[in-house]
Amino acid sequence: VQLQASGGGLVQSGGSLNLSCAAKGINFRIHTMRWHRQAPGKERELVALITDKGETNYTDSVRGRFIISRNNVRRKVYLQMNSLNSEDTAVYYCAIRWRAADYWGQGTQVTVSS
Repeated sequence: VQLQASGGGLVQSGGSLNLSCAAKGINFRIHTMRWHRQAPGKERELVALITDKGETNYTDSVRGRFIISRNNVRRKVYLQMNSLNSEDTAVYYCAIRWRAADYWGQGTQVTVSS
């Protein structure tokens, strides 16, 4: 299983970024995909997930600002992040659970400047 995240960068407060994560080595369409993030000095937290049926869920702090989506043909999951603020600064990871184990992408840094 390989996950490759991209799309991070430096953005001003109030701005937007779109993260993407490409998956290889799995039957992508049947799996729930997740985005997590880890800010400096904090534990990694679940940000959003999307099931194989397209059902989504978000942590409260991003609900209404972030949108998770997937393209099963391209084997990609996306995280559209809007109205970014300094609290969103973190390394963002895509993840999948496969055969009782979690697999993680390499992470992409998102930095929001005030």
